[in-house]
Amino acid sequence: MRIGVLTGGGDCPGLNAVIRAVTKSLLRQCGAEVIGIEDGFAGLMENRTRALDWRSVSGILFSGGTILGTSNRANPLASAEATAATLANARTLRLDAVVAVGGDGTMAIAHGLAQQGLPMVGVPKTIDNDIEGCEQSFGFDTAVATVTEALERVQTTGQSHGRIMIVETMGRYAGWIALEAGVAGAADVILLPEIDYDPEAVLAVCREREQRQRFTVICIGEGAKPRGGALTVERRVADSADPIRLGGVGHVLREWLQPRLQSEVRATVLGHVQRGGAPTPFDRVLATQFGNHAAQLVARGTFNRMVTLAEGRLGSVPIGQVAGQNRRVPLNHPLLVAARQIGVSFGDG
Repeated sequence: MRIGVLTGGGDCPGLNAVIRAVTKSLLRQCGAEVIGIEDGFAGLMENRTRALDWRSVSGILFSGGTILGTSNRANPLASAEATAATLANARTLRLDAVVAVGGDGTMAIAHGLAQQGLPMVGVPKTIDNDIEGCEQSFGFDTAVATVTEALERVQTTGQSHGRIMIVETMGRYAGWIALEAGVAGAADVILLPEIDYDPEAVLAVCREREQRQRFTVICIGEGAKPRGGALTVERRVADSADPIRLGGVGHVLREWLQPRLQSEVRATVLGHVQRGGAPTPFDRVLATQFGNHAAQLVARGTFNRMVTLAEGRLGSVPIGQVAGQNRRVPLNHPLLVAARQIGVSFGDG
């Protein structure tokens, strides 16, 4: 067999662990030839590849990012011509299948190419943890650890100066990062995309804490919005599979709160520090398991499916079932309920 491997969409801690596991498993289990496709689907569209052997993937488990590069703009389904050229390149490369590691956008493209006859196996990747059908994706644990540390750090400076400290996380339209890091980092207010917040309710928490503890820590997901309000869009990228880039909601909240409070209000947007750096041990283990399971699907000839984790067990689902879908925080999620019960405000009263 001759199998291609690519990493699509945004970068994420643990991608190299997947590349390593897929390559080593295919080499060892079935003697396959593994081809690394550079810069996601752009490399498949432009025929940019490299051979992956045992040596080339050794020593990369600990590294952040992806040795193959990635792109969130290349879309081989953008036109009939682009699709035809991509499929022709796959034939020229003599690929029997492609393992695509990415988020919902990558899975949507993989599903489209599978429908055109190119066998695919998907591996879910996103720090946002929002891929349908998968209870946890690698990269999420690392992002939560990064945000948690940031919340700890702003709390000490908030205590020292008697400030309201706002930390904005990534996550797009799902609040998994804000929820888990907010709880782990002892945030007093957690604002999620799933729950439109009442600014007056947030203000009430800050005023009460001004009198009692002098400081407040607010963790807000980039997709959160006030009741009756709109998403805060940083910019739009016309040639991207994800054209709306969220960002800045923390500053919007700061500007609303500041004139209504005695304390100084500061906002920190963590941005891409959540995506970078070495993966946590949990993410290294999970990514290795995902990569090995993807290789097993390839070895069995089980194509057009995505690796999943459900109830703590590895499995797979049809790629078409998850393509373009988002998994959001349910309002009855046990962690959300527990946070409410210990007094965390979600800005809804």
